Order: sequence, then structure tokens, then C-alpha cells
Amino acid sequence: MSGRVRVVDHRRERRLLVGGDTLSVYPLDGDWSPVRREYWWRALAAIELPSRPSALFVGLGGGTQIHLLRRLARPRLITVIERDPAIVRIADDWFGLGAVGPMEIFCAEATVAVRALACAGRRFDFVMEDAAYAEEPGRALTLARALVPLIAPRGALMLNRHRRGDARCAAAALRSRFREVRVRLVGRGAENTLVSCHGPLR
Repeated sequence: MSGRVRVVDHRRERRLLVGGDTLSVYPLDGDWSPVRREYWWRALAAIELPSRPSALFVGLGGGTQIHLLRRLARPRLITVIERDPAIVRIADDWFGLGAVGPMEIFCAEATVAVRALACAGRRFDFVMEDAAYAEEPGRALTLARALVPLIAPRGALMLNRHRRGDARCAAAALRSRFREVRVRLVGRGAENTLVSCHGPLR
């Protein structure tokens, strides 16, 4: 479903490549410090996590950010939405996902799974949307809006967008839904822009 998928070991790092883009990294020597320069870490560092957060990841990749979350907190449950079962198998076989801890994974289109979670009344302290990075802006914004009801009262929604994409438009559209919305470019020359939304307004 995702197209050509490759797992490549480069020096001390394992990478998940899809269509030429790096979706995840995994340190072969166990040293996660270089990842702190990347958007996976920056997104988590930008929020205040409770001691045992509930987290939803929309888009799995190899699970880099899930590993990082486990180093910052002791999540009581991690929920993942990933449409491609092959990506889930690769994350488990090659990126250590099976050792992370309590987790539920929905293999479905994001909009379908998000609607089901909202109908079930689920709420999360942290939601990371990393599935619409290069999507058409209208579709990406539709998904972002659908995620708002899933945010706990003191929770945060984080969107990963391409720096030449729709980050500022998404931020403008979500400002009426949150107490605070910020846009951050991840480092000089980076391709990623983070839209962080804090404190949903009911």
C-alpha cells in the first residue's frame, strides 16, 4: 500500500525509507541522543506530558517517536493508526516495536479509525498526526479537525507538515479550537514544520 519500502542500515543507524523519504530511524548502538535534533523528539519536548499519558499516533513508520515517548514517560497505553499492515510488520521485525509495551494498533484509513475512536468517547493526552505530511492541504486539514474531539482537556495535538506545505494555514484554521497554537520550523534546513495545539476549547 505504501509503495516501495526499504530498511537500510547506515553506520550506527537503521532507517525506514518509503518512496525515498526517511520515515523512521532506529539507533543500532542504543544511543538515541542524535535523534534529539529531529522532529520526533522536538514534538515531544514541546509539550508537558503527564506521568502516565495516553498517546495516539496517526501514522506509524518504524515507531521512532514511540520509542522516544517511552524514554520520557510511562504511557499507560499507546494507540496507533496505520493503514498499511506491511509497515506494522516491518516496525515489529526491524525497529523493536514489539518491546515497547502496551499498545493497540488500528490498521485502517485514518479518517475511519479517528471517527470510530471519537464515537467510542476516547481521549488522549498527546496526539501526533504524521500521516498527512505531504497530503493535499484540504484532506490534511480535514483529518486535523477530526482529531480535535480526541484531545483530553489538558492534552495536545501535534501536526507534522512539510516546511513548504500548509502548516500556517492549518494553524490558522485550528486557532479557534485551542487555547494556544504554535508553528515551529525544526532546525535550519530541515524539511519539517510542527504545528502544536494545546488545550482544546469545548
